[in-house]
Amino acid sequence: MKLKRFKFGKEKTKKIVLLAGAMVLLILLFVVMPLINVYSKSRFLAGLEGRFRSAIEDQDIEVLANEIEKTKTELADFNKAYSRLAWTQHLPYFGNYWRDGNRFITAAFSGIDAAQITLQTLSPYADIIGFTKGSVGAQSGQETAQDRMEFVVETLDAVLPRLGEITDKIEQVKSELGAIDVSKYPESIGKYKVRPMMQKVLDLVDKAADFVIETKPVIEKAKYLLGIDETRTYLVLFQNDKELRPTGGFITAYTIMQVDKGKVNSVVSSDIYALDDKYKPVIASPPQFAEFLKGPYILSPNLRLRDMNYLVDFKDSMDLFSKEVAKAGIKNVDGIIAVDTFTLVNILDVLGEIGVAGFGNYSTKLDSECACPQVVHELEKFADVEGPIVWSENEPGKIVFRPPNSENRKGIIGPLMNSVLANAMGQPKEKIPGLFEAIYKSVQEKHVLFYMFQEDVQKAVEDAKLAGRMGNTSEDYLHINDANLGGRKSNLYVKQEVTQDIELEKDGTILKTLTVTYANTQDYDGWLNSVLPNWTRIYVPDGSELVSSEGFDKTYETIHEYGKTVFSGSFKLRPQGIVKITLKYKVPIKVNGSYQIVIQKQPGTDKPFYTLNFGKKTTEFYLTTDTEVSL
Repeated sequence: MKLKRFKFGKEKTKKIVLLAGAMVLLILLFVVMPLINVYSKSRFLAGLEGRFRSAIEDQDIEVLANEIEKTKTELADFNKAYSRLAWTQHLPYFGNYWRDGNRFITAAFSGIDAAQITLQTLSPYADIIGFTKGSVGAQSGQETAQDRMEFVVETLDAVLPRLGEITDKIEQVKSELGAIDVSKYPESIGKYKVRPMMQKVLDLVDKAADFVIETKPVIEKAKYLLGIDETRTYLVLFQNDKELRPTGGFITAYTIMQVDKGKVNSVVSSDIYALDDKYKPVIASPPQFAEFLKGPYILSPNLRLRDMNYLVDFKDSMDLFSKEVAKAGIKNVDGIIAVDTFTLVNILDVLGEIGVAGFGNYSTKLDSECACPQVVHELEKFADVEGPIVWSENEPGKIVFRPPNSENRKGIIGPLMNSVLANAMGQPKEKIPGLFEAIYKSVQEKHVLFYMFQEDVQKAVEDAKLAGRMGNTSEDYLHINDANLGGRKSNLYVKQEVTQDIELEKDGTILKTLTVTYANTQDYDGWLNSVLPNWTRIYVPDGSELVSSEGFDKTYETIHEYGKTVFSGSFKLRPQGIVKITLKYKVPIKVNGSYQIVIQKQPGTDKPFYTLNFGKKTTEFYLTTDTEVSL
């Protein structure tokens, strides 16, 4: 059987060739050439990180500003090339990807605008934040930290209006990037992890944007906080993190501090037992206090001032403390600031050794006797006070019992604080960035907490996450809170590791195995290191159900507070000992796509090590501040 051959006429062949040629030309004009142009214009991205890193490492704000302007020009060229592919946004499937790319570009322009406004605003203070070149503020290398603080105070009015411009641009960045759904992208292409990398970039940008937006309110209250219009008075509480308590540490001492136009002065200081001597306990304490602290709580179960930070939310603890401490004579203050020993160590790392008249020299050099910074060792000596001074009932003025170091303890806080302030304010220009970083690190890592009596100022510090509040989230959640109830200063030697194994049930809910390991790394010495009676509270999403619990010597009733379910128990950790707590529980949250969890750090802790396992995904990190993790 012969097949018939179809023959095209010359005219038809010519039309087909012309049509094919036109299609090839159209593909070249509208696809290939634009793609080549986009690729060519995108090559600036490859060296972008290195250029900015170099400008930052050189500490030159002018070079950084020039790099940002150059990037803006290059981005505009890239945008022109990318716009030639705009017709693809109307295509099924491919259109989504073009629109995502356009969102990235729009967000980048807004981010660059925000960066330029920020640099223009910060230029007078460039030396304070670490830029040694290009600053228009500092006039000479002879200027001190106090000089620069006065300059900040004088120029605040010019800075504050620009904050709104910056946050508006940042909000635009969040809006554009928030519309991108990374789940539609492949997990990987070849050796490149596409989706995880995109998610990481979006998370980093989101966190940076949130930081700028959240800190705006507290910067707007800087005039109030710095006492520019009116002198501010603060009660500063010293929390001993080596004797860990829920809000950061045992309240060991206090000082009254006044701030007038940025200048700080310590008015009076004393130890907490002096206040407790003036206070009549009237509020019932948690049963764990009588169980472990014994002593005064067996005689009277009511709370002492020194133990009123037992609530895990700093504001709630200070609501209680401020009301009761007023009965002991502490009144007419604008706020309460809590600090711990990490803050002091961070600042002394920059200042170096300082002298305190009548007490000696203090530094962060390692003291072999305690395997800790020398300043911490010396302060623990002064803090080694068991109970108040007891006066004779029959002979007025006669002391029946005086705890060791009680006089030094009462006297050290004020002189030490004044010495730190004097040294800090007298530092030369080159030390200012280090001081700024030390203070920022202390605040960021929850070693400094703020409680303000004026409602709008309190809201500002809460928005900036400086108030030690318990957070809310619709995702998974974890907060582990420990209280040292009579274990001396053993938290100096306790290390904590946390592992979370996350499994998905058939209905999409979560089954978790939480393992918390406590290890005391040093020998018993009867002074700093001793047996640690530890009261642990573990906050998880409300409605979580405990399946099993191991490791606690004693468990307590599951309760609900702060919109969370709370599993709790106690144990005793011995020197050179290890205690492992393992909880298995169900979380009533369904996971669709990626798994997310908010982990809140306990104030006063250093950096516990966390491991999260979710299917084949694992992440490890040190918890230095409140953190959101996506897997």
